[in-house]
Amino acid sequence: MEIKILRKIGERLLKEIPSVKKGMKTAIGIGASGDKTYPVDKIAEDIIISGLDGSGEALTIVSEEIGIKDIKGGGKKILIDPIDGSRNAVSGIPFFCTSIAVVDGNTVGDIESAYVVNLINGDEFWAEKGKGAFLNGERMTTQKDDIFYLIAYEAQTPDKDIARIIPLLSESRKTRCLGATALDLSYLAYGAISVFANPSPSRSFDFAGGWLLVKEAGGIFTDMKGNSIESIEIGLKKSTPLLVSGNERLHEKALRLLRKTSE
Repeated sequence: MEIKILRKIGERLLKEIPSVKKGMKTAIGIGASGDKTYPVDKIAEDIIISGLDGSGEALTIVSEEIGIKDIKGGGKKILIDPIDGSRNAVSGIPFFCTSIAVVDGNTVGDIESAYVVNLINGDEFWAEKGKGAFLNGERMTTQKDDIFYLIAYEAQTPDKDIARIIPLLSESRKTRCLGATALDLSYLAYGAISVFANPSPSRSFDFAGGWLLVKEAGGIFTDMKGNSIESIEIGLKKSTPLLVSGNERLHEKALRLLRKTSE
């Protein structure tokens, strides 16, 4: 699937989502992933599926809300998080996005292209395997030195998660819990974030787009113990914690600090 098709979908999302994001705080159901579905999630998903259906390609959609849906008999998998940062969106916090990843296979390592669009400021991130990662058409690279300028994290169960990563956070000049994993990973690929940590298991559509962006920009992407996640099967279930860094030196420093909590 060509990036221009995904960007066309992003263009429509940017036109329609800002006008509906406020005043829609009541959940309308439970999505296939088990999380609450808000009106903005459903509207974004409908826009994405309509755009993919119009591409004329045979696809298998794996989405947070609708679950698994075949288009024209099914084909390459499209991992979709219609609104990553739903709680931010319904609360009026301006930090959320749409994430789409195209997978030619069944594992994380089979992701071949990715697209993430910041639905507040319009930043577009995209990558194709072996062709680099881009922000608004300009090639991105991750942080090159080994200083923890800013560490971002996700804390799904704060009482457990934050305790697990305190040694790492304590060494950073600044920390942020921003609430939208795909955007955290996108800005890490851009070099604005040094390290991202999520101690709780994530679903593949949460990080799929960010995985390729980071890899193509020069970053390191593993689980919290430093193991590769490329063989993890994609799907709707939670699969793996995440540790993502701008480069190998940052990653090794982060792993050493995280080992302190298991000693």
